[in-house]
Amino acid sequence: MIVREPSNSKDAKHYTTDRLRDEFLVQDLFNLGEIQRVYSHIDRIITMGFCPDEQSQKLDENMDVMKSLGVNYFLESRELGVINIGGPGTITVDGTVHAMKSQDGLYVGKGNKEVIFASDDVNNPSKYYALSAPAHMHYETVHIDITKAKQVPMGDAESANKRVIFQFLHPEVLQTCQLSMGLTKMAPGSVWNTMPCHSHERRMEVYFYFDLPQDSIVLHLMGEPTETRHIVLRNEEAVIAPSWSIHSGCGTSAYSFIWGMVGENKTFTDMDHIAMKDLR
Repeated sequence: MIVREPSNSKDAKHYTTDRLRDEFLVQDLFNLGEIQRVYSHIDRIITMGFCPDEQSQKLDENMDVMKSLGVNYFLESRELGVINIGGPGTITVDGTVHAMKSQDGLYVGKGNKEVIFASDDVNNPSKYYALSAPAHMHYETVHIDITKAKQVPMGDAESANKRVIFQFLHPEVLQTCQLSMGLTKMAPGSVWNTMPCHSHERRMEVYFYFDLPQDSIVLHLMGEPTETRHIVLRNEEAVIAPSWSIHSGCGTSAYSFIWGMVGENKTFTDMDHIAMKDLR
């Protein structure tokens, strides 16, 4: 498990490109048969990628990870959100099997002891993108396919930001302790997300970009509004956004991204909006 320590906003404005990427970029999430885990000290969020081959993968099969977390099993004091962006598969939670099609989501509450990820076809493996956050109480496991997510159309073609936000882990869909999670799809020809931009001092966020063509990129904007920086992201890469940072992006073509938030509240509209004139 890769551990990322928190970064100070005053220091981050002096980072080189390599330092920015070392601190905030998450790569190599879906290597067949491997598990990737990146543990950020920013609100203790863990970003993970599971890509099972013929063998299934267990959430807590690495005891060194359990030792690092100080627990006997992964969800002893955590909750988990998962969205599958690959082929069909299953997630088994304490013996209950949940079929997972592409773009299906699953919430797994605190206290579940065994979570097993599997692919139906190794030639079209599942790709489970997962976020985990500390939790104070147990909520029931819920399967959410994309039709059950709350859909929020936003933007317009004239501003190149027409998109639909699918809210999976959201108070109007299901109960969680602090984890919010969803998927945004950009319309063809739209490339800007979350612009005009915002920050939220009460929450941090992780963005995961996917559905990008091979030679396309997203310029992810981050930093304080008057000290913006960018990180170049490619398909199936994620970026950690501290609470003091904006989080916005512009692609060379349309794309999708999964967002996840943890912090003081779960109010999706609790944002500190930034006027376009104040960006630098």
